[in-house]
Order: sequence, then C-alpha cells, then structure tokens
Amino acid sequence: MNGIHNSAPTTGAKQAPVFELAASPWRATTNGTHEEIAIICGPLLNYKHLSNPDAEPIWNGSVLIVATTGEQTPQLRLQEAGNIQATTGRTFEGVKLYSNPSRTFWQFQIDLPLRHKESEWGYTLLNTKHPSGASARIRSTHRFFVPAANESMRIMFHSCNGFSVGTDETAWSGPALWNDVLRRHQERPIHVMIGGGDQIYNDGVRVAGPLREWTEIVNPVKRREYDFTESLRADCDEFYYNSYIRWYSMEPFASANAKIPQINIWDDHDIIDGFGSYTDHFMRCNVFRGIGGVAFKYYSLFQHHIPPPPSTFTNDAPETMHYHEEDPAQDPKQLENTYVRPCKLDPSFIQGLKPGPYVEERSLNIYARLGANVAFLGIDARMERTRHQINYPETYDLVFQRLQQELASSPGRINHLILLLGVPIAYPRLAWLENILTSPLITPIRFMNKRFGMAGGLFNHFNGEVDILDDLDDHYTSRHHKKERKELILRLQQFAKAHNMRVTILGGDVHLAAVGRFYSNVKLNIEPQNDHRYMANIVSSAITNKPPPTFIANMLARRNRIHHLDSDTDKTLMPLFDKDPGNSVRTASYNDVTMPSRNYALITPVKEHPADTSGAVANGVPEEHQLNGTSKETPPKDGHSPLHPGERGAGTKHAVANGQQTGIFPRGLDVSYRIEIDQRNRQGQTEGYGFSSK
Repeated sequence: MNGIHNSAPTTGAKQAPVFELAASPWRATTNGTHEEIAIICGPLLNYKHLSNPDAEPIWNGSVLIVATTGEQTPQLRLQEAGNIQATTGRTFEGVKLYSNPSRTFWQFQIDLPLRHKESEWGYTLLNTKHPSGASARIRSTHRFFVPAANESMRIMFHSCNGFSVGTDETAWSGPALWNDVLRRHQERPIHVMIGGGDQIYNDGVRVAGPLREWTEIVNPVKRREYDFTESLRADCDEFYYNSYIRWYSMEPFASANAKIPQINIWDDHDIIDGFGSYTDHFMRCNVFRGIGGVAFKYYSLFQHHIPPPPSTFTNDAPETMHYHEEDPAQDPKQLENTYVRPCKLDPSFIQGLKPGPYVEERSLNIYARLGANVAFLGIDARMERTRHQINYPETYDLVFQRLQQELASSPGRINHLILLLGVPIAYPRLAWLENILTSPLITPIRFMNKRFGMAGGLFNHFNGEVDILDDLDDHYTSRHHKKERKELILRLQQFAKAHNMRVTILGGDVHLAAVGRFYSNVKLNIEPQNDHRYMANIVSSAITNKPPPTFIANMLARRNRIHHLDSDTDKTLMPLFDKDPGNSVRTASYNDVTMPSRNYALITPVKEHPADTSGAVANGVPEEHQLNGTSKETPPKDGHSPLHPGERGAGTKHAVANGQQTGIFPRGLDVSYRIEIDQRNRQGQTEGYGFSSK
C-alpha cells in the first residue's frame, strides 16, 4: 500500500461550517467563513487486517475524524517511535467517506510493518485546526502499539458501553472504567480492543428524540402503519449523528479510541433496544425499517470507517424500500448537497449474501488475524436477527468457508480461534421465566396496565409485552434459538477437531461477568488439553452500563446446573469469583459464578513455546497450576469443579489475575477480568480475577 492515498472528489459548501443545534433539536446548521477544517470528533483508530501474515506481516488499519466541511484535505503523519533509522516517517492523505455542508468524515488508511519485537507508533493529524478549548488529546501525537511479528495480539474485550434510558449517569461516574483501561494499557500495551456490541446506546431516540411521538401512540395498528417520512428520517439522522458525536467525544473513552486499535460488531442498542427481537409483523413496520437504516449509516462510519449507503429507507422514496445489490438506492432528496464515496469493503469483511429482514443492507461479519497464531471471527448477530433466527444458514456457511480458506493459506500457523457472538452462548437457561412471561398469567396484568397504568415498568412502550422478554429472546439459550445454537456448537467442535484448533467464544449483553464453557462429559475421561469440545465463553458486560440487581445474579447462580447439549457435551458456568471486589459484599455466599459489577476483560495469548517452566514457580505460576506434559489433576467430578489446571485456583489469587503474568497452556489464553470496586470512584479502580483457558 502506498504512503500517499488519493482523496475523494471534494463536494459541498466552500465555507467552513460551525456545528450548532438549530431550532429543531436534532438538526444541524452551518455558518462561519473559515477555510480550514476543524475537528469535531476523533481521531478513532481501527485495526483491519494483516497482509502477508506468515512472512513479513504488514499491519493494516485506519483512522477516522469528523471535521467541518472545507476545501482543505487533511493528512496524517505516521512515525515509528524510538527507531532512529526511521526518521522520515510517512504521510497519508485523507479519503473523504461522506460529506454534507456541516461535516465531513475523513478516513486515513494506514499500514506499517511488524518488527521482531513489539513496536510503538505515533500519528499526527495535519492541515486541521482544533476547536477552542480542545483537549490535549486532540492536539497531541497519538501513540499505539503493535505486537512483534512472531507474537499474537494482547486483547481487551468489552461490551455495553453506554447507559440505558433513565440511568443516573452521574451516580455511576460516567464511563469511568475507561480510566482503568488506559492504566492497564500503560502498564502493558493492549494491541486491539474488541467491542462486542452496544458500543453506544441510542435508545434515547424514543424518549427525548424524534420517535417520541410515535412511541406514545397507543393503538398498535396506527403505530405499525406510521410513515417514516423524509422529514422524520432527517430528524433521526441528526439524532444518531449527535448521539455518536457526544459519546465518542466523551473522556476517557475518547482517549482510548485514539490509542488502542479497535474491532467492533454491533448489537441492538447501537440501533434501539430490542431491535430484531420483537414480533415479525411489528419489526416490519416503517419506523423500525427506517431507524435500522439510519443506525447502520452511522455504525458504518464511526465503528467501521466505511462509506454508508447512499440513501436509507423512507416512505417518501420508494427506491429506498428495497435492497439493490448492483445499483444502491439513491434518493435525490437525501443526496442534496451531499457526497457519499462508493463503498469498497476491506478484505476483513465477510458480507452476507442477502439483506436482513428489517434493514435493507447485508450483514457485516469480520475475519482478522490477531498476530502470529490467533484468528478472530466476529459474526454480525443483529442484521439478520428475528425472534426465531439469529443468522441465516448461508451466513454460517460463508464464515466457515472463510475460516477454511485462511487455514489453508497458513498451514500450521493458526492454532486458536476467538469467536465473537455478542450474546452469551454458554449461559444458564431461563426457559421457566420465558414460559411465565408468555403465559396466560400475564394477560390480566397487561390489561390492568393498559387500562389503569398499573405495573408500568413491567411492559415496554413498543408492543405492550413484558420489557425483559426481548432480552430473553436475544439469548442463544432462548427456546427460539436452541436448535441454531446446538448446530453452531457442533460445527465448531468438528472444526476444532479437524484442525487441532482451540476455540474461545466472546459474549456480552447481559451486564454480568461470567465464564461459561462447553466440554466433553467427564465420563468420557478425555484429557483437557486434548478435548476438542472444550470452549470457554468469556462473558464480559457491561463496561459502562449499570449492572442488574444482585438478586438476578444470585438467581442465575442458583440456575447454574449442568446442561447436556448432547450425550457427549456438557455446559456450565465456571467458579471464578472467590470474593466480591474490594471490601464489598454484593453477592450471596453460594454465588461464585456471576458478578453484578461493571467490568471488562484482558486476554493474553500464550506462546506456542512459553518460557522455562522448571522449578516451583515459572512465569509467576505456582507449581500446582503448571502443566508439564500430562495433567496433574484428579479427573473432575463434574463441571462445577475445575476442568483443568488453568481453572484451578481461579479468581483474585490466580497467577494471571493481574494481567501481567503468563499462564500454563501453550496456545491457550490468559484471561484477567477487571471488576469495578466502587461505582462512585471516577478513576474506575478495579480488582483482577484470572484463569487460564486451554
């Protein structure tokens, strides 16, 4: 890739606008005469893919800024830190993704070589000005780290990065845990952060935004038939744009975005709460189809740094109401004084074959090499979702075909697959609660709610169903998704066995920390390091949103029974929480499997050949936790016991709890959960809980 990239043709007004709210609370106006462009939001740093990963690997990423519209084309200067031979650096020109008279989205496609050891790089934005009072973060050189060519990336995983409607953000100290992320990054660099969904909460669109009038319609028929006009689309467009600008400019989250490359997959709150999980006839209404398109537009720009669709759904433009693969719909009204760059996807994307049922776009799944030996696969579990399906069967075929291709091109190099699903898949089943909430027992309560407003907090304003039901329907353990869940796990088992591959699954959504795992029935007496059915599900949620009440966490712990996926595969949660964080008392004495506190996870791949493991202590790991050829463990009684040495002693006293030391499984993962100690502490202090996964 060349050092200079051609920019897109410049369009739009020549005057540099100043963004401010107009009379409509969701629309922007422009005024001013500056010719320089001023940064409104950013920079945001993304990781894309590795070129030539098994010889002389090239790291490919992108930087995004949102700026006022002007004639200048911004540039980015990239320089390796501490390399006296690399004195010249490289300059990359901005590529215009989207522009209207009030703002322009600029992308910088950057690439750099991986060295024989971990290296630090810095980038500076040129030809830009900064708004009055801009923070030092915006004005400075931004530094990030990449791994050595023969090592895999150190990962930070998070989800649910925002607040639900009605939450007292001050009482929860805002996005405080991002301070802790930056501290850990300073202690030991994080190479990539993976957003597991709900990177932003846009639910306010129905409470204080342009959908409030629609939400308050009582008659369900009138609500379904409500038109998504061009005027309403424009108001929603401005609402989502302003929501992203506010959240992605908020510290300390903004600083993390500039310093740590990210990979993201969306979930419902990136659109609106429960999107995809309501009844089909309701989901097909004009308003849901409209906001799905608007949300995808800004998801594409802010989270993936790719051009959005030229136009999104509106009843006023029939051409936007259907998917057009060869010639994307172009509504002249939406494109007035607007430039949208033709979209050419990065090779990391695996695009679905057909559009989703409620958004006129195809799913965006992601494959990326996370360094030398780890592959990442993120499945878009929202675009194709309905109440009865999470993904099309064809999408599963596509992503597994891509995995096969990547393994064939790198024989023997990839030994661990990290799969992001968004919601947990090895999690307690709540079929009994689903049965109650959908039973005739709820009918009289629903009637009293409609007639007299009783139990108002129990029912949502969209379709009158119990508010938590859409969350239950989201889960892979929901009765609607059991068959799909089983087929996916069995397919992963076959894949792991065929390729001698280890698989770890990431999931968020539930606002709790937990570790689920699938594994071979202990009666089969399979050594853990040889168990192709063993798959840990790292559940980390939420990094910002408030946790559920403690009784929910305790109830889930009570429901932590051994579930039989089939005759050979069991599933249960792993004991991890040997104590509550700090000196607090939050959970019941019997609950060591779920933690109702804000959290995120640090994941460190272990090298194929770790350092010397002789002696009583190796890499900080006590001898009783070490693995030297064969397991020293007595076979576990069942899944409520540690299944292998890496699980033994899991919690605050485990060797990898602090995220700094190395565990015992070559090709495995060291996992450190960072659990918030006190929600009132704006510094986001955490305590570490660790285990090693095979």
